[in-house]
Amino acid sequence: MHLVIQGLDIATTDLKALAKLTQARTIEQRSAHAFVLVDAHTHPELAAYCATAQLDFGVVPEARSITDFKLLVMDMDSTLITMETIDELADMVGIKPQVAAITAEAMRGEIDYDESLRRRLGLLKGLDASALDRVYAERLQLSPGALRLLTAARNAGIKTLLVSGGFSAITERLQQQYHLDYTRANVLTVIDGKLTGEVNGQIVNAATKRETLLDIVGQLGVTREQVIGVGDGANDLLFLAQCGVSVAYHAKPVVRTQTTYAINHAGLDGLLCLMDARAEAPFG
Repeated sequence: MHLVIQGLDIATTDLKALAKLTQARTIEQRSAHAFVLVDAHTHPELAAYCATAQLDFGVVPEARSITDFKLLVMDMDSTLITMETIDELADMVGIKPQVAAITAEAMRGEIDYDESLRRRLGLLKGLDASALDRVYAERLQLSPGALRLLTAARNAGIKTLLVSGGFSAITERLQQQYHLDYTRANVLTVIDGKLTGEVNGQIVNAATKRETLLDIVGQLGVTREQVIGVGDGANDLLFLAQCGVSVAYHAKPVVRTQTTYAINHAGLDGLLCLMDARAEAPFG
C-alpha cells in the first residue's frame, strides 16, 4: 500500500515524521501539494497526526490505476462548484441568511431534504427566472482543481455524471461548458418568467441521486468497483455508498465518517492521486 499525503503547505518535517510512523520505504513527490509514502503501513496515530498538521491522507493500493475507473459521479453545490446555488439566488432578493440556514440543516442531515427544498423554494417564489442566468454568469466558480480533475478523467476515458439537488438550469450549462457526459437535477417551474416556488416533476433527493447513478451504471455496464464518487452533504451518502471509492470533499462530519477518503484541505484534483498513487500528478 502507498500513503498519499496532500495539503496546501506540506512541511518536510511532517513528511519525515509520517514516513517514520508508517515505516514507509521512501517518499516521492507528485506535485507541490502531493507526496506519496511508498510501501507504508497504517498506524493508529495517522489520522490524528494529519488532522493536527492540516493534511489529507489516503491509503491507496499499489496496483490501483486511474484506468481502473470508468465513471466519476459528483455532487454539484459545494463540490464541483464553490457555492450553494439556491443560497446565491436568495442573496439576490436579500434573504440569503434564511435560506442558507435551511440549506445547512439539510446538508448536516438534520431535516428531510424534500422538506428543506420546498421551504427554500417557497421563499424564492416570484423571483425572476433570469436570476439563474445571473448566478451562472456572475457568481459561479469551479472548486479548486475541478478542471484538472475533469480533464484527467476525460483523457483517461472516464465518463462523468453530475447528480445535484440543485437546478437543471445550472447543471445543463456546466455539462455543455465542461463536456460532462450525464447530469440530473431539479427542474424549476417557471410561469411568465417567474419562479413559482415549485419543482417540475420529481425532486432530486438522496434516493433520486442513487437511482440515477445505478441507472447510468447499468447503461454503461460497469461494476461498482469502477465507480468513484465525490460529495459533501448528507443527501450524497446514498449514491456514495454505491461507489467502489467514495470521497468526502470539504464535507460535513456525517459524510467524512462514511466514505473511503476525505479531502479537507486539497482541491478536487486531490482525487487523482487517490485514483493512481503512481502517476505523475497533472496538477500544480
